[in-house]
Amino acid sequence: MNHLKYIFSFILVVSSLSGFAQNVTGIVLDNSNGKDEALIGATVHWLGTKVATQTDIEGKFSIPRTKSNQLIISFVGFKSDTLAITNETELKVYLKSENQLQEIVVKSGSTAIDRLSPHQTEIITAKALAKAACCNLSESFETNASVSVSYSDAVTGAKQIQLLGLAGTYVQMNVENVPSLRGLATTFGLNYVPGTWVQSIDVGKGAGSVINGYESMTGQINVELQKPDISERVYLNTYVNSLGRGEVNLNLAKILSRKNGKPRWSVGFLTHGSTMQSEIDKNNDNFYDLPKYTQANFINRWKYESDKMMAQFGVKYLYDTRLGGQITKNPLALDNIIYRFTNTTNRVEFFSKTAKLFPTKPYRGLGLIVNGIIHDSKSQFGFRPYNGRENTLYGNLIYQDIIGNTNHTYKTGASFLYDDFNERFADTLMTRTEIVPGAFFEYTYKYLDKITAVAGARTDFHNLYGTIFTPRVHVLYNINNDNALRVSAGKGFRTANPFAEYFGNLVSSRTVRFLDRIKPEIAWNFGISYTKHFGKSNLIVDLYHTNFVNQLIADTEHPQFLYFYNSGNKGNHANSAQIELNLVPINRLEFKVAYRYTDVWQTLGKPYNQAITLKKMFIPRDRVLFNVGYALPYDKWKFDFTLQYNGTRRIPNLSPNYQHTSYESMPISYAPAFVNINAQVSRSFRRWDLYIGGENLNNFTQKDPIVTPETPFGSRFDGGSAWGPVVGRIIYFGTRYKLGGII
Repeated sequence: MNHLKYIFSFILVVSSLSGFAQNVTGIVLDNSNGKDEALIGATVHWLGTKVATQTDIEGKFSIPRTKSNQLIISFVGFKSDTLAITNETELKVYLKSENQLQEIVVKSGSTAIDRLSPHQTEIITAKALAKAACCNLSESFETNASVSVSYSDAVTGAKQIQLLGLAGTYVQMNVENVPSLRGLATTFGLNYVPGTWVQSIDVGKGAGSVINGYESMTGQINVELQKPDISERVYLNTYVNSLGRGEVNLNLAKILSRKNGKPRWSVGFLTHGSTMQSEIDKNNDNFYDLPKYTQANFINRWKYESDKMMAQFGVKYLYDTRLGGQITKNPLALDNIIYRFTNTTNRVEFFSKTAKLFPTKPYRGLGLIVNGIIHDSKSQFGFRPYNGRENTLYGNLIYQDIIGNTNHTYKTGASFLYDDFNERFADTLMTRTEIVPGAFFEYTYKYLDKITAVAGARTDFHNLYGTIFTPRVHVLYNINNDNALRVSAGKGFRTANPFAEYFGNLVSSRTVRFLDRIKPEIAWNFGISYTKHFGKSNLIVDLYHTNFVNQLIADTEHPQFLYFYNSGNKGNHANSAQIELNLVPINRLEFKVAYRYTDVWQTLGKPYNQAITLKKMFIPRDRVLFNVGYALPYDKWKFDFTLQYNGTRRIPNLSPNYQHTSYESMPISYAPAFVNINAQVSRSFRRWDLYIGGENLNNFTQKDPIVTPETPFGSRFDGGSAWGPVVGRIIYFGTRYKLGGII
């Protein structure tokens, strides 16, 4: 078959099949400010029918044909448009603002809820990302109520996220639907994606789709990068802050050829360079509060699109080096030994997306994803070295079609994962090669605009752990146009990487001991979510429960040891409840108020042959987020303010005289609650944006985040128990330059 020969002629292959099952496709734009901007969440429906859809994060839509030929496109704050459709299949629609005569431009909100997806998904748009500096992915969730980010320790500068009360390792982190920030990249991976590369972020709670694999337990976060055919020709971002951190980001894009007015070949080049060489020690403990670092990375990507085929392929490269630890030798020391942390990472990645389209049967599609990674990391923790290398090859072949009509659709296919890990920390060597072929099937049923149900399952054949069966189900019930109920349930499976995932705990004198041969982590997740829309505002209430069949325990209760062992099915679970209110009382004014409650438990005690269930450490029970944003007409001035309240959390007992003899009788220690305040003001010109802001404006820091910093080679030294901000107030300034549309 010719199309298969054409697909496999590429070295790298990728496909997004979301648009295969429609007849009429197009894009909805707003040009009232002199440049094209996508309208996210615009409603597209056929007159006199219940067949409807919404535009995606790029403003694009696709909808099956019906007997009606009148297509209505509407969006809040804009005049609806009715189009007479004959043979057109590609539309470009501009909506006019209802308030255009009053010189008020109404744009899409900073966040959007995917109203058509049965999976509870929030889309963080480019507008939301601009509310903060967003120098990298770890700083892109400051105004998000569901995802929280914190430093994993007080030395390395690594950050970690939490979702549904559990660490980001239980979230499947995808970049353009390709599992990417996993394996050894879990340590610093959030720092590897510059904010200026990000077009939008989809945050999905609960078990994800089986199409993307078996690793999702508490959610899926998918990052969409800037596309070469719809981005600005030139985008230049500069940033500097009061700590001496500086960044330059340059994105370039160009359409190389067109056919019938549509882009055929396009190319993009995304670059990033950042550094901080200041000696920051605000708490005077003779340790760098943040490591000195230098990072450089880039992506070169190509895109091809025709009536019968879509393809993207390219290469990524990253270099990152860090230096932390003691600044000078302790004058009381009897020798010249100084404790230093160092890390150097080189990462090369190639990717490709290819899809075969069927113009006469638009509901059908065939696609293939191929992704390869070489990740090399070398670190030093005082006297103890760490060397880690990962080679990964991932492939996913997807076929989509209907059963009878578009109310019954399915996706099926086969995947392949090859992971080769080689890690050595001090005298401990860990090697593992995983070869996992698998197959999946996902069925979607739609009943008018009332019910959407997705049931999927996959079977994977693991060379180390045998056959893995992963079922998942999601149901969306639209009570009416403004009220929706979602339920989900599913299983997740993953292989832990202890050193990479608990990297910050290695900045200590702890002796690492493995009490078990590490088994895979397995968990079930169940969730229910209610969403109410009223105008541009919405209310979201959700409840999620995660129950572990097996979990890797990283036991830091004993000050001198880091124990790793399997939990088994012994009460390890997490409960999460959240209520979020997004208000748009008037044009250009947005409020977000959210409260999240988490209740997370682990069963500990294997070092003493005990089984005691305790609150998991470093997880705050309560979190409150308040954000307000206001913009003047045409977004000339924008003001944003965010307040986060972080409740108390259990922490390890690291007092000087504490001797751990029993989990059952050990004293419980808690960190105090604290507040963070962030704010930003930006000024937009025709092609320039200037912004100035501050993080942690109330200047709260954890007192003594490092235990016994004066004796880093002593028995009680620990830099891996940070629970709050390590540095205080940060003031930053930046610029953004955009040059027109694609030519």
